Amino acid sequence: MMTMRAVRPFLLAMLVLTLTASQPAAGQIPDFKTGGSVPTLAPLVRQVTPAVVNISVHGRVREDNPLYRDPVFREFFDVPRQIEKEVSATGSGVIVDAQRGYVLTNNHVVEGTSAVQVTTKDGRQFSARVIGRDPPTDIAVLQLQSPAGLKALAFGDSDALEVGDFVLAIGNPFGLGQTVTSGLVSALGRTGLGKQGYEDFIQTDAAINPGNSGGALVSLRGELVGINSAIISPAGGNVGIGFAIPVNMARKVMEQIIANGRVERGRIGVSLREPHPSVNRGLTEGAVIAEIAADSPADKAGLRKGDIITRADDRPIRTAAQLRNTIGLARIGEDVKLAGLRNGVPFAVVVRVAPATESSSALAGPGRLVR
Repeated sequence: MMTMRAVRPFLLAMLVLTLTASQPAAGQIPDFKTGGSVPTLAPLVRQVTPAVVNISVHGRVREDNPLYRDPVFREFFDVPRQIEKEVSATGSGVIVDAQRGYVLTNNHVVEGTSAVQVTTKDGRQFSARVIGRDPPTDIAVLQLQSPAGLKALAFGDSDALEVGDFVLAIGNPFGLGQTVTSGLVSALGRTGLGKQGYEDFIQTDAAINPGNSGGALVSLRGELVGINSAIISPAGGNVGIGFAIPVNMARKVMEQIIANGRVERGRIGVSLREPHPSVNRGLTEGAVIAEIAADSPADKAGLRKGDIITRADDRPIRTAAQLRNTIGLARIGEDVKLAGLRNGVPFAVVVRVAPATESSSALAGPGRLVR
């Protein structure tokens, strides 16, 4: 009988064997014991790892201690209202445009930094400047100075991911240097994880640890499908629950940052909730319109309270958070086609996205979130 420890390597081996004919990134090596061959992901790893970089940051942060705000304490101990300290940290990033030297990473990797240094897999070092940051999505864009001889990672389609797909996580855990781990897509559309802003995480059991933040989640096609961002862990280490920002979201944020220096939020004037099977004709996926603001773009387009949105621009909508992200990251003035069900009858409308004032709220989640 096959043990549980042997199941995962066996499944991975079978998958690689299946993909070998159609995926040139997968390959085989000789098995000298049997005279045959065994599957390997080494060709895929060689192909994608040059695009993943290590990031070292330096800066100053303010210590927010309530005692420092106490005038008696400050006078007695002769300390300023706020004390700053030097910090150094490491993280990861992904080269997505080799010609212009653009690197995607997490906002929390470079937030508050004064100097950013990027090291490639072959040991070359580049100074980088922060083009822009977007805290609500935890995405930042860097640009390397004098890029030459770089290799970029091609964008995949994170909307095409399915639970059970194999992925690789590549990054710089604990500052050790570039490390590759493998696993499955464990879940999609994860929200409520203790972060602020826009959440639509890919969950994976590929080992992600502190320092992997900003690194690449890669499909077996050799395409970037996510930016590794966080883990849930009671003790601060990997327990098989890691999260990545879908690359489709990260790409929209990056394009706005490069074009405008920031992300301009959109709105259509609705509040949303998740569908409930007992109320919404057995539906468990989609986004239910709970309220509509008068004279808003949604109101003008003919949307109604109780409508269930199942597609946006011909892409499936599984959760209310996913629709919120789609609208919030759409360009101002862009027309978005929404389709869904109204009293069980299919319908479709086109809504023009209006400007919005960004607001976010903290969401509590289980365990400890490590980014």
